[in-house]
Amino acid sequence: MGDRLKGKVAVVTGAGGGIGRGESLALASEGAKIVVNDLGGTVAGTGSSQSAADKVVDEIRKMGGEAVANYDSVTTLAGGENIIKTAVDSFGKLDILVNNAGILRDKMVYNMTEEDWDLVMKVHLYGHFFTTKFACILFREQRSGRIINTSSLAGLGATFGQANYGAAKEGIVGLTRQVARDMGRYGVTCNAIRPNAGTRMTLSDELKAAWKKAGREAAIAMMEKMDPNDIAPLVVWLASDDAANVNGRTFYVQTGTVALFSEPVQEKALVKVGGWTIDELFDFMPSTLAAGLVNPAPPKQE
Repeated sequence: MGDRLKGKVAVVTGAGGGIGRGESLALASEGAKIVVNDLGGTVAGTGSSQSAADKVVDEIRKMGGEAVANYDSVTTLAGGENIIKTAVDSFGKLDILVNNAGILRDKMVYNMTEEDWDLVMKVHLYGHFFTTKFACILFREQRSGRIINTSSLAGLGATFGQANYGAAKEGIVGLTRQVARDMGRYGVTCNAIRPNAGTRMTLSDELKAAWKKAGREAAIAMMEKMDPNDIAPLVVWLASDDAANVNGRTFYVQTGTVALFSEPVQEKALVKVGGWTIDELFDFMPSTLAAGLVNPAPPKQE
């Protein structure tokens, strides 16, 4: 057991398995007291069970740490409030929030239902907001706090059949930037990670079938080698005092790799006095802003 987070209290959502479990164990190994939140549902967001969260709590206690379970859903404002309240009721305060809870409802956008879209948004994007809102009430008062959000490569076009998931995950990046700027004045940091690891979500039967159909069996083999526990060390660092000046940034992390993403900047611009006409843009765009652009998903022959 280390002491880099001694005396700190952390909430980890979706902590009953995979990446969230690894984050909880790692934070506890450095002295943090943990609220292990997990609804205990399926990958698709159905059902519930207390066993997943309870198992992780037992693991932390066996290693000499302190932890309590919370089974609330992140999809409601009341659930988000109660998750944060559990930390205060159990340990007297909150210092660290790790938003990790997630589900998948993968379909091509033309087959996606309203329910598929809404539930993924609720768990990921709304779920991040609901816990962050109540954590920030405390963080503002105590003038300190760490928030680590979970985005994905999906919103960068690295996957397929995940329009809902990718949109939610990129929304989380925007939320991260804004919260970082709103809360930075109070000594709070908010950063995001884009993890890559083999979990029940990334190695589900449905995803394996999709990869095989696309002729990308090698991607499955690679994912199986990505240990979800290897995500946690970066989260521990971001939660520590050492990362006090890191705010509003997004990191990529997988087994053996940690990378910092650049922030969006304008590449080039067309400027004139007054508005551009349709004819002018048809004349200038091909040789200026659109010059060299390549379609990342060109049409295929039937």
